[in-house]
Amino acid sequence: MGLSRIFPLVSKLSKNFIRNRTLPTENPSGFLCNRTASFHRAIHDGLEKPQVLHDAGDKTPLLKNPKVSEDAEKICKILSTSSSNSPIESFLDGASVEASPTLVVEVLKKLSNAGVLALSFFRWAEKQKGFKHTTESYNALIEALGKIKQFKMMWELVNEMKIKGMLSKETFALISRRYARVKKVKEAIDAFEKMAKFGMKVEGSDFNRLIDTLSKSRQVERAQEVFDKMKKRRFEPDIKSYTILLEGWGQEQNFLRLNEVYREMKDEGFDADVVTYAILINAHCKAKKYDEAIDLFREMEAKNIKATPHIFCILINGLGSEKRLSEALEFFELNKASGFKPEAPTYNALVGSYCWSMRMQDAFRVVDEMRKCGIGPNARTYDIILHHLVKARRTEQAYSIFQQMSRDPGCEPTVSTYEIMVRMFCNEERMDMALQVWDQMKTRGVLPGMHMFATLINSLCHGNKLDDACKYFQEMLDAGIRPPAQLFSNLKQSLLDGGRKDVVISLGLKIDRLRKTPLVGLR
Repeated sequence: MGLSRIFPLVSKLSKNFIRNRTLPTENPSGFLCNRTASFHRAIHDGLEKPQVLHDAGDKTPLLKNPKVSEDAEKICKILSTSSSNSPIESFLDGASVEASPTLVVEVLKKLSNAGVLALSFFRWAEKQKGFKHTTESYNALIEALGKIKQFKMMWELVNEMKIKGMLSKETFALISRRYARVKKVKEAIDAFEKMAKFGMKVEGSDFNRLIDTLSKSRQVERAQEVFDKMKKRRFEPDIKSYTILLEGWGQEQNFLRLNEVYREMKDEGFDADVVTYAILINAHCKAKKYDEAIDLFREMEAKNIKATPHIFCILINGLGSEKRLSEALEFFELNKASGFKPEAPTYNALVGSYCWSMRMQDAFRVVDEMRKCGIGPNARTYDIILHHLVKARRTEQAYSIFQQMSRDPGCEPTVSTYEIMVRMFCNEERMDMALQVWDQMKTRGVLPGMHMFATLINSLCHGNKLDDACKYFQEMLDAGIRPPAQLFSNLKQSLLDGGRKDVVISLGLKIDRLRKTPLVGLR
């Protein structure tokens, strides 16, 4: 059913369900438009086009083995709803699921927000008859453990991989990224240096990956330092090296440093290509310098450099978010006239542009056009629409559309979708509905991250539902997620106000154990 056909149903919702409540005016999930564009990877590695703006939510899902997907969802449901006091082996052994490399990797990726469960599942899988882990399954576990800062366990896995001959450069890149994300820059660089110690030849592409990792972790200053220290002495910079730094300074909106890098790039004999222009245009859009972004587009055209669909996405997103809708539409039509095949990200950018101007019927019309073109919609399309409906305090419409997602093939709600809805009901102080959505999420085997836990727990504290707040705080700890200091402070104060000092002491001890006790192999 197209969204334009869903829309009329909204007015028929029971008035007893949600009563004309309003949402705060802040953006509850300010990530739906103007995504960071990582242009350089694919095009400078020799692919036909860069994989920018194609984040996980933007891609039309690839065809998967239905049995593998079904089994992966089944396992995640078991793990997310099983008792924390019981060993998961008993639940998994009764699931009648045969472990395969493809299945194990898919489950581990779904468990990326729950490192403790991921490790337990990993150890269960390796005990299954005839099963052997792959480099990809090790890397997926390392990613999950990195998110909960279990760095010691990550290095234990590296040693296992070395013994089995499974180490890859991707493994070290993952570890560097996890360190960089928590501002452990020295450790990130050390992880990079350890590649050579483990017998791997370090090449220019590896240096590029390191400065890219630092740059994307909001450490572009350190990335620049590494670049300046290592260039010429340890590696020869290429155009990708410079575009990485251009993108990093652009994300920081530091045009002084961006221009310095750009001048150095040209002095080294590298001419601006389509990737360079894409990064410059994106930087100007991020800084709301839309006229300058359009000037750069025209300059690029004058040099006979053909714009990619991703550049059109940037401009459509940027202009649309500024409610310069007519110009956004012009670039959409220009994209079509350029002969590119219809792509979901471009249409999603158009959907978002209409939403920014609250022309929702036009947004729904575009969704129907996506269906006719066979390019969607996808979960990302729904997330964009939901974000704007929530922002406009159109709660009933948002919930109605959310309910339709599961019935729309390829549009099943993701953790981002659930976060939008849980946050909406928390802001509405409708904790019954927030918990209902949360339970639906867990039933589907979708696991929440730290920010989503924090939203729910803080709201439960605000509503004086302290038993529930403690329950979900414990669930967070069981997943191995270290709570932010402010979250525990809020819960602690609420409990103390309620005369529950004993609970505060108990939770404090559990947090200390989580922080100080590294995970063991759980064999």
